[in-house]
Amino acid sequence: MSLAVGFDLDMTLIDARPGMAAAMNALAAESGLALDGEHFAANLGPPLDMVLRGFEAPEERIPALITRFRELYPTTVIPSTLPLPGAAEALAAVRARGGRTLVVTGKYGPNAQRHLDALGWTVDALAGELWAEAKAEALRAHGATIYVGDHEGDVRGARAAGALSVGVPTGPLTADALRAAGADVVLDSLLDFPAWLNTHLTLAS
Repeated sequence: MSLAVGFDLDMTLIDARPGMAAAMNALAAESGLALDGEHFAANLGPPLDMVLRGFEAPEERIPALITRFRELYPTTVIPSTLPLPGAAEALAAVRARGGRTLVVTGKYGPNAQRHLDALGWTVDALAGELWAEAKAEALRAHGATIYVGDHEGDVRGARAAGALSVGVPTGPLTADALRAAGADVVLDSLLDFPAWLNTHLTLAS
């Protein structure tokens, strides 16, 4: 059986909250809009245009706001981002079983790649700017049978792709909320992923 495992990025593999809050607050100061960096950072997952609409940013200003946020990102967010516990080990566990790893995220692809480069992580594929059910496009294209994430949107993406949904309560959702959203498996963190994967593959074979 060919193994391909997809991972969400924000609050699944990485904790970018301090930088994301700072970047959004800087955008608020520049634009004069009521953009709440702390709220944004506590609820990472949806793509930036959806977030800005949630803050009631004028529709005609959203493209320029996205461009400016992306300009701020490399110097404001990348340096302060940390890997979540077990993230590197989870990626390594897939490779150790001869599998392929992919990151499927709502984040702008070039910035997602900057995070991977900064942390020295190599994955087989990266797909950005995909949210919820749209994540299924990339998961199906790369033959992923497992998708790991922290958000209801990740569960929806996995289910739309026919992949096993593995949830980790390291983001805005609790373990119970992930189960209620339909996650097939909920781990305490990615520290538990290698052992779970070994058991899962053993049972599957």
